[in-house]
Amino acid sequence: MDYKELREQMVRTQLIPRGIKDIRLLDAMRRVPRHLFVGSQNEYSAYDDMALPIGMGQTISQPYMVAIMTELLELQGDEKVLEIGTGSGYQAAVLAELSKEVYTIERIEALTESARERFHSLNYGNIHVKTGDGTLGWPEESPFDRIIITAASPKIPDPLIEQLAMGGILIIPVGSRFSQLLLKIKKTKERLIEEYHTPCVFVPLIGEHGWGKEG
Repeated sequence: MDYKELREQMVRTQLIPRGIKDIRLLDAMRRVPRHLFVGSQNEYSAYDDMALPIGMGQTISQPYMVAIMTELLELQGDEKVLEIGTGSGYQAAVLAELSKEVYTIERIEALTESARERFHSLNYGNIHVKTGDGTLGWPEESPFDRIIITAASPKIPDPLIEQLAMGGILIIPVGSRFSQLLLKIKKTKERLIEEYHTPCVFVPLIGEHGWGKEG
C-alpha cells in the first residue's frame, strides 16, 4: 500500500475540508506513519475517517479529532507539552513534530511499553513516557506550556490546572461518559478563559480526579 499517498488523501479529504488550516500541523500529519500505530490487523484502515481499537478497551482517535485538538493548542515549536492518555502514541508523535518536548502518561503498562518502542523505532527522542494516573499530571516536570487530555472527564482535573503555565492552553473532552464537548482553557493571571468546541466521544478518563476506578 502507498501509505504516503494515503496520508495525503487523509489530509486532502478529511482535514482541509473540515477547516484545519495550520500548515505545520497538516505537514506533520502527512509525515507521521499512522499505520504503524494501529496494529497490523488495522493497517488497511489506518487512514480512514474513524477511530480504531488498539486493545485493552482503548482507541486511536479519528484523524480529524487528532488534528482539531492539536490545532487548538496553537503550537509554535518551542513548547513543553503534557499529554494525558498515551494510547498507541500517535497523538504524541504528532505533538513531537510540532513542539520542543512531549511528556505523555498512560495508565496501562502494556500500552506504555508498546508506545515507548514505537517512539524509539521512529527516533522520537523528544517524547518522554511513563505509566501512572494521568489525572495527577507530572508535577516534577511542571509547568507545561500546553496540556492535552485524550480521554473524557466530568471536569478538568485540578492538578492539571495547577501544572499549566501562565498563558498556557489546555484541551480536554468534558461531559458525560458517552458524550462530550472539546473544552479549550487558557490560563491567565485573572481567570481561566473557556471556549467550547466540537462534540466528541472519548473513552473515560480513569483516575483520582477523573471518573474514578473503572467500572
